Amino acid sequence: MFHFLDKITISPVKYCLLSQLMLVFLLFLPGCKDQQEYLLTGKTMGTIYHIKYHAGVLFDHQALRTAIEEKLKMINQSMSTFDPTSEISVFNKTSQTQKAMSISDEFYQVLMQANALYQMTEGSWDGTVKPLVNLWGFGHTSHPKEKPTRQDIQKCLESVGFHHISITDHVIEKKHPDVQLNLASIAKGFGVDIVATVLDHFAVRQYLVEIGGEVFARGNKINGDPWRVGINRPKLQSALDDVYYALPLKDKAIATSGDYRNYFLEGNTRYSHVIDPKTGYPVNNGVVSVSVIANNCTFADGLATALMVMDVKKALILVNQLPDTECFLIKENQSKDGFDHYYSEGFPRE
Repeated sequence: MFHFLDKITISPVKYCLLSQLMLVFLLFLPGCKDQQEYLLTGKTMGTIYHIKYHAGVLFDHQALRTAIEEKLKMINQSMSTFDPTSEISVFNKTSQTQKAMSISDEFYQVLMQANALYQMTEGSWDGTVKPLVNLWGFGHTSHPKEKPTRQDIQKCLESVGFHHISITDHVIEKKHPDVQLNLASIAKGFGVDIVATVLDHFAVRQYLVEIGGEVFARGNKINGDPWRVGINRPKLQSALDDVYYALPLKDKAIATSGDYRNYFLEGNTRYSHVIDPKTGYPVNNGVVSVSVIANNCTFADGLATALMVMDVKKALILVNQLPDTECFLIKENQSKDGFDHYYSEGFPRE
């Protein structure tokens, strides 16, 4: 016969010992110590994020999702040009020069990386091309996608240049009243890095983070194989699963920039959304896709855009001088396949 007690009194010492024994028991239950793969998806920055990660069955998945969503929301509130109340929108609205504006730590981190990219690439990456992007019809304005006049381009160029912005410790100022910031070419990469930081904080050791095609991989897949990522075949309107080149990725970021999805035609000439900040015109050097591997996705994202603007030779010279950085460039040709590709000295081969 079993007797069920309404109340059991246990001393604090015995309770502590019992708790430890129960924890050990749970850890050795079938499946409790085994890692499983989980998937998180959601919307951010006008695109979709995908996160694959490995965790035990006792892992707090909801706490992880909440932390990630809060961080991504913070980035949008800081750098979204679609949000009229964001930090970047407030900065763009003012025409006052030398008016100090205090900014968040996230915004400051991205601007410091942006300034480094601007200097490193000699202006091939420039976060102030927003007026030119709008002028060509690739912004979120009502301006049609058409070739502007040379006079309009020259007028826009007067306010383009990251040197028109002063950045000190969490404070920015305009040096030119019409300078406009758009950090879209590195914001998604920064989002990937922030999500990776959250996963690290939650002691997740194996994961793959992707936001709008920008990726960071930590550790390996659930079966021990390396994570693998694919570089899209840069054909006009190519399918997302049409892979030109695949490679393993571990504890690194990879970001890709291309000119084959966002463009318009005028006669037989195709004008892409990738604008050369120096000339004010869309790039026309035959480079259709650039992928960069680096330690963080913010840097990889911005550098990929910069290398699109450079010619292949100059791009490879730059990357081969950078530590822990590799690149893969695809250029159009007239052959049957339609492409040539080039890579830096340490880029992983298939």
